[in-house]
Amino acid sequence: MSQQHHASKQMVNLRAQVVRTLLSVQDGKSLNSFLHQNLEQVTERDRALFHELVLGTLRQWYALKAITLPLLNKPLNNPSIETCLYLGLYQLLCTRIPAHAAISETVTATKQLGYEAMGGVVNAILRRVSRETPEFQAALEEAHGLPSWLYKRLKKDWSEDVQELCHNLKQSAPLTLRVNERQVSRDEYLEILDEADIKAHECDLSEVGIVLEQNTNITHLPGFEEGGFSVQDEHAQLCATLLPDLNGKIVVDACAAPGGKTAHILERFQPKKLIALDQDAKRLLRVSENLERLALNDVTEVEILTADATTWVSPELVDCIVLDAPCSAIGVMRRNPDIRVLRQSTDIQKTVELQKQILNQMWQQLKVGGTLLYITCSILKAENEQQMIDFFAEHADAQEIKIEEKWGLTQTHGRQLLPETGFGDGFYYCKIQKIA
Repeated sequence: MSQQHHASKQMVNLRAQVVRTLLSVQDGKSLNSFLHQNLEQVTERDRALFHELVLGTLRQWYALKAITLPLLNKPLNNPSIETCLYLGLYQLLCTRIPAHAAISETVTATKQLGYEAMGGVVNAILRRVSRETPEFQAALEEAHGLPSWLYKRLKKDWSEDVQELCHNLKQSAPLTLRVNERQVSRDEYLEILDEADIKAHECDLSEVGIVLEQNTNITHLPGFEEGGFSVQDEHAQLCATLLPDLNGKIVVDACAAPGGKTAHILERFQPKKLIALDQDAKRLLRVSENLERLALNDVTEVEILTADATTWVSPELVDCIVLDAPCSAIGVMRRNPDIRVLRQSTDIQKTVELQKQILNQMWQQLKVGGTLLYITCSILKAENEQQMIDFFAEHADAQEIKIEEKWGLTQTHGRQLLPETGFGDGFYYCKIQKIA
């Protein structure tokens, strides 16, 4: 059986493999959970293209849908054919793949996936688009590219910025590193990259951030094995700059996996103890792997705990809690474009409730005088500004510590960073002190 099964995988072309991956996402599977396996089944020389076609098509998914609708005489009601069309259009409008190759490979995929009879329809539509490329590129650019429920929310939350926001969310995000200051300074690492002929420049807002100007295999960069740097979005790197002095303090990193913020805290401070919590034991493994690679295991006592933040009780009151709350992740959609397809409007209220539970539970673990830093990678006010308005209304012992920074947008409470092309993702930060 296994050989036969393997053969059927091999017999379809790369486009058909991409379509199968996109169909899994439409079935509700998160890309992180299976992309790696699917990449393994692609020949090595095709992996970069496979990756680009999957992520790119997802990034433009609803924009491609919008420009495909007028091309159809009647709705297809066939996810496989729709996906073939979107993939074909993506290649024609957003890549340098020659039109004839994009069309013939996509039509072949349609047939290989068992839709022999639809090959002609796919062929005709793609040919038409290839003849009118500039018009279709303009239409793709015009489309907001979001599911309608999400577009409505963003329009309500960010009426003035919504066009630019939609545009920015369709772009790919820059590859950003955070240097491990215990080992190397940013200037030193930029010199090392320069000597290795790798183009890079320093981040604007983060003093330890570097943007790579070329795509590259991270694990092959100088100093990776030795723990010279981590991969982390620039706006996420700002977290550690908002924390009080944590030397000698007891700190909890709630919802810690995969450990970017845990590591950053240990690169900057020497707490007495750091507790990293997450309810996903598998993802917590990444935390210990990261700390090991970055040689941060000996900085302080780190306790890595599989626990549910809605019910966890600390054995002693703590000085500081970093709460990177579960959220809709709309702010990091450029890096995780499957969120566009996976997220449903009904998810938002559930997420807001979960955040509230975690906030209330964590607040009880904090000493008087202690600080809680609330963070999301969302750009929806329900999860951010409104969540904080509700929190302060319900907690007389909470006082906001204003974030005095130039970056982001001032909210009723906290500051909001929106995803910007060439820069960081969407993040929200609010700093709270316990006063009684």
